[in-house]
Amino acid sequence: MIADLEHEWNVILLERGRYGIKITSDGLKLLPYAKNLCEEFEKMQMQVNDLKGLEIGLIRIGTFSSVATHWLPKIIKRFQKDYPGIDYELLLGDYTEIEKWIEEGRVDCGFLRLPTLPELESISLNLDQLMVIIPENHPCAKADCFPVTALAKEPFMLLEKGAKAEISAIFDKYNLIPQVHFTTWDDYAVMSMVESGLGISILPELILKRIPYRIVAKPLDVPEYREIGFVLKNKATASIAVRRFMEYLKYKDE
Repeated sequence: MIADLEHEWNVILLERGRYGIKITSDGLKLLPYAKNLCEEFEKMQMQVNDLKGLEIGLIRIGTFSSVATHWLPKIIKRFQKDYPGIDYELLLGDYTEIEKWIEEGRVDCGFLRLPTLPELESISLNLDQLMVIIPENHPCAKADCFPVTALAKEPFMLLEKGAKAEISAIFDKYNLIPQVHFTTWDDYAVMSMVESGLGISILPELILKRIPYRIVAKPLDVPEYREIGFVLKNKATASIAVRRFMEYLKYKDE
């Protein structure tokens, strides 16, 4: 059938004369339609290939602990319902590491604090307030907020790893020198230290959901936030699975 159609097209479009092959007059009239048909077929073939890519595949995601704990399970649960053949690889790191992984292609996409590198594409998802965490018996436990100036007056448990750390930026912004007694990259270790009365700290509000520790979270008297975004190298060249995954980011707050 296809071979017969190709033959008919050749008869209409081409004539083979003494001096080679040239398009017939009828062929010139039909040429735009033939080109359009080829273009539409290519588009259809791309869609077919994309749909096959959603039947089975892998999405590699760079993320940090609070997003991995509270957002990704909800997003992936909804996405998995519609596309059960997709697998996931999650790499936990700090902001700088995740940026590097996206740049190098180690991951397909990632969650980062914005702004990120100008050569990467990003979508803003949420403003996450930074909260002071204190023991339940702290003098400020019943206050509405915690004074910024008081941050440097008590032992401080610093959550930090690598560059672009938002907590140290707060001390720099207000010209404060913290009494850092403990530094770690583990949010839950910080909470445990604060619960034990070893000091105070600052953590993002997102990580403080559904925690088992007996601590109190207070906003600063001058509120501070981090902006969380979804980042990838190039949306136009991203796989159909990643592009479709982006449509499910809205389910993070379910």
